[in-house]
Amino acid sequence: MKFKSTLVAAMTLAFAATAAHAQINVGVTLSATGPAASLGIPERNTVDLMPKEIGGQKINYIVLDDASDTTSAVKNIRKLVSEDKVDVVLGSTTSPNSLAMIDVAAESKTPMISWAASSRIVEPVDEKRHWVFKTPQNDAQMSTAIIEHMTNNNIKNVAFIGFADAYGEGWYEQFKGVAEARGIKIVANERFNRTDTSVTGQVLKMMAARPDAMFSAGSGTPAALPQKALKERGWTGKVYQTHGVANNDFLRVCGADCEGTFLPAGPVLVAAQLPDGNPVKASALTYIDAYEAAHGKGSVSTFGAHAWDSGVLLNAAVPVALKSAKPGTPEFRAALREALENVKETPGAHGVFNMSPTDHLGFDQRSRVMVQISNGAWKLVE
Repeated sequence: MKFKSTLVAAMTLAFAATAAHAQINVGVTLSATGPAASLGIPERNTVDLMPKEIGGQKINYIVLDDASDTTSAVKNIRKLVSEDKVDVVLGSTTSPNSLAMIDVAAESKTPMISWAASSRIVEPVDEKRHWVFKTPQNDAQMSTAIIEHMTNNNIKNVAFIGFADAYGEGWYEQFKGVAEARGIKIVANERFNRTDTSVTGQVLKMMAARPDAMFSAGSGTPAALPQKALKERGWTGKVYQTHGVANNDFLRVCGADCEGTFLPAGPVLVAAQLPDGNPVKASALTYIDAYEAAHGKGSVSTFGAHAWDSGVLLNAAVPVALKSAKPGTPEFRAALREALENVKETPGAHGVFNMSPTDHLGFDQRSRVMVQISNGAWKLVE
C-alpha cells in the first residue's frame, strides 16, 4: 500500500509539473508573399520579437504564409486548428483573408486576433465574431479623422478610388456615411485590383468630376498606383490615403509622386514626434526600439506593430485564462476568449485597448493621428 501511495503521489507531482510547463500553441497565418507582402513581412519579423513565455508557459508560434490569397488563408487556419491544435490564431494580414477566416474560428471555437483593418471583421459581435478580435484601427475611426481634416480645409467634394475587394468596399461604406453626415459630396467612385498595372481610365473619370480632393483606399505598395497616375495626369490638389500605406515600402515605391499626401495613422508611425503626455508614446517606442534593434534604424512598420499588439493582448489575457484551464483544451480557448474580451486600459503600440462584449477592438481617439508625407518621411500634423 505504501508503494502504491508513493507511486500515486509521484504521478500526481509529475502531472502537476507537466501542466505547469504546458506549451501554448499560437497559430499564425500572414501574407509574407504576394501583393500584401510589404505588410506581411514586417508582421513576420515581429512574430520573432513577441513573448516566448507568458505566465510561466512556453509560447510556441506556428507561422504559415498565405501568399495574400484568401483560399490559402482559410486552408492555413483549418490546418492550425485541426492538425496543430492551436490555442489561438493570429492574422491574417488583409481584410479579405481575415473575413474569410472567421467561420473557421467560430466553428472550432478558437480565439482569433486579426491584423487587418475592416470593421466588418469584428462588427457586429455576433455568434461568429464572438471569437474574433483585431488590433488595427477600424476604417470607421480613420474615416472620421480624414473627414475632420477635409472639413477643416474647406473640402466640399471628393473623388474616391479603392481596391475592388472587401478593403475598398469597407472603406467606401464607412467613408460615405461620415462624408454625407458632414456635407462632403463624393463625386466619383472607382475601383482597381491589387495586381493592376494601370488605372488610367479610372483616374481620368475622377479628374473629370473636378473634385476638391482625391481619396485612395488601398494598402501596401499597390496603393501607389492611383496616386502616381494622378501625378502623371497633372493633378496638383490634395490627396488622401488610408493607414494601409503607412510603411516605408510605400514611400519607396511612390516616391516624389506622393509628396504632400495626408493620411490617418496609428501613433507608432510618428511616436518620437508625439508629446510626452501622449498615453501611447512609451508603449509605441518600446516596439520601435525592439524592432529597430533587430532590423536597423528606420525599418519599423505600422503593420508589424499590429502583430506586436496581438502579443500585448496575449500578455494581458493568458495569465487570466491560465487560472481556470490549461493550454491545449477547449476550456482554455474559451477562457482565453473571455480574458481577451475583458482586457482594460492596456497600452499597445497603436492605442490603449479597452475590450468589451460589444467591442472587440477597444480603441478610442488615442489610437489615431493625422500625418503628412513631407520630404519623403512621415510628419505629424498638429
